Amino acid sequence: MDLIQPSGQPLTGVLDTPIDHVNYCDFDLRSVMDRPRSRVARYWRFNQFQFISAMGPDWLMGLAVVDLRLVSNAFFYIFDFRTGEMREQSWLSPLALGTDCDQYPEHGHGRFHRGRTRIDIQGDGHQRHVELSAGDVSLNLTLSGDSAPLRVCSRAGYDGWVFTRKSAGLAVSGEARWGDRVYAMDERMRGTIDWSAGFMRRETAWNWACLAGTADDGTVVGLNLAAGVNETGVTENALWLDGTLIKLDLARFEFDRYAPDSAWRVTTSDGRVDLTFEPAGVRREKLNVGLLASNFRQYSGTFNGHVVGNDGQRVAVSGMRGLMEDHFARW
Repeated sequence: MDLIQPSGQPLTGVLDTPIDHVNYCDFDLRSVMDRPRSRVARYWRFNQFQFISAMGPDWLMGLAVVDLRLVSNAFFYIFDFRTGEMREQSWLSPLALGTDCDQYPEHGHGRFHRGRTRIDIQGDGHQRHVELSAGDVSLNLTLSGDSAPLRVCSRAGYDGWVFTRKSAGLAVSGEARWGDRVYAMDERMRGTIDWSAGFMRRETAWNWACLAGTADDGTVVGLNLAAGVNETGVTENALWLDGTLIKLDLARFEFDRYAPDSAWRVTTSDGRVDLTFEPAGVRREKLNVGLLASNFRQYSGTFNGHVVGNDGQRVAVSGMRGLMEDHFARW
């Protein structure tokens, strides 16, 4: 199914049917004074990114490819909970040269090629394959069991919209290499996928949380929460228990931005989530290049608390690894 309908407007809300094509060029983009915009304007206004993570008791990793048209960037990092070491690399490409992100969220690809750095993300039904090669840094990762994603499209500002497809708690396999260090995926690790695109607000700020792992009782848990983005008539908040998607209500993040080592708390208004988060490491990035700006902090850490399933099942979250994010963007 195409996201943009013959009327020139997107389907909005929680979408149960897979969106095969985010056909943004068919969107009837207007100015805030309702003047029709050109196809060229649609191209330059459209933003897109993919973020992939895998996490377990010993270490976690995050990888992203971001296409903002005027510039693209990519990053890869590993945080080792055993040593407290953060290893990271990031790359920028003016005018998104060498970046190719198609608009097929279920089966499409995302690529970032610059110099000796090559990142390839390929969707394949219920799997996603990720490869990275950058000198002495490499990643070969497969995420599988992606059969119950959350798909949401919401209005963004006066004239825009955002589509996002998210999954958490996925099985992972593969390994990462960083110099002489090998980080092997094992059965304790789980992964997440975030595929997002659209005509986003010119200035956006949000908080975001995700975790993926196995609880002490054997329940596989995945969680995606956000506040400040994708909140017009619908949210992107969701819980997965043993692969079953449970839609969540509004999320509330409590934290001290200027005390980065302090604990966070995140809850949902439906009472299904009550978690604390202890940060252990952080990836920071500040980018200010004229029209574009980003103040980004993504924390690696540990969640404790509980989540509640549809049947009232209360699942204890004890020492589960995950991510918290505090982000301002102008694009």
